[in-house]
Amino acid sequence: MEQKIIGRKEKISLPELGLNLVWAKVDTGAYTSSIHAENLEVIEEEGKRVLKFQPLLSGHKSFTGEVVTFRQFREKKVKNSFGHTEVRYLIETTFELAGESYLAEFTLSDRSSMRNAILLGRKILRNRFLVDVCKVNLARQYRKK
Repeated sequence: MEQKIIGRKEKISLPELGLNLVWAKVDTGAYTSSIHAENLEVIEEEGKRVLKFQPLLSGHKSFTGEVVTFRQFREKKVKNSFGHTEVRYLIETTFELAGESYLAEFTLSDRSSMRNAILLGRKILRNRFLVDVCKVNLARQYRKK
């Protein structure tokens, strides 16, 4: 499979989260990918644990206020950007970038103090994309019109 060239910031879609063409920071220094999540809660439905949350910040232009539900999720220890280990919820969902659709893991975290609500790490990028750090939105050329 040929690797596509993307920039340091790209517009991605996360259909299961109701997000279409939202800016994401491409971070080759981060291993895992992350999405900002608000109002996280784990509840029990029919004897099983269910994760509910709102993706993105309420002030984000793509914020819908919709609560999304995941029945399959897990907890994962992650080192944050300050080197501290924290436990985050991890979901597997589809994301669309450069005209292709991929299944990938995202951790849910508080990115309210960060510029970008979504971060794409090396695990998602490996063997799929090359990153030109001087450019942004290169993936648009691959999108189907």
